[in-house]
Amino acid sequence: MKKVFIPMIALFALAFNADAQQVIVKKRHHQKHHKMEMAKQLQFTDAQKKQAKTINTDARKKMQELNKQDNITVKEMRSRKAAIEKDRKVKMDGLLTAEQKNKMRQLKANRKAKREGQYANHLNKMKTSLNLSDEQVAKLKEQRKISQSKAEKIKSNESLSTEKKREQMMALRAESKEQHNKIFTADQLKKMQEIRKNRVNKHQAK
Repeated sequence: MKKVFIPMIALFALAFNADAQQVIVKKRHHQKHHKMEMAKQLQFTDAQKKQAKTINTDARKKMQELNKQDNITVKEMRSRKAAIEKDRKVKMDGLLTAEQKNKMRQLKANRKAKREGQYANHLNKMKTSLNLSDEQVAKLKEQRKISQSKAEKIKSNESLSTEKKREQMMALRAESKEQHNKIFTADQLKKMQEIRKNRVNKHQAK
């Protein structure tokens, strides 16, 4: 029995790590695309682009050198990474003109409004397809607000490194999903899985 059980644990661990790695890679790709799009919308000059590249390259090199050090504690490692990231952000912020900073705030506000609109549409469709009660809808909205508040605290915590923030955000997503699922009935969860499965099948059939 043990000979079968141990390999199965290993397989589950590998599968989980692979999924987590895919999420990280996908997020990094999205972040890179977002930064490029932001620079385009803020109309970076060639000089700003060059300076931004230098700042990011220097920060990446410092992170790589720090990762090579094996004579410091985990706490010290995280503290130094957070300091490097904070320094990078300060330097990047210093590149922007007052006009660009105002435009960036507006772009962020527009993006937030768009997300809220998309969520409202998603919730309305979910209410219809799963026959959600008004109480369930209210609970979903409240649970989302709580998750958003926790996420903002993580993002604004300057004592955390980018790596640590990523870890905490992934843990928060797992926690939010668990709390989210508690709001639905067993039949609703089953129907939700069927809807997702059908959506995947339609996507693959294209």
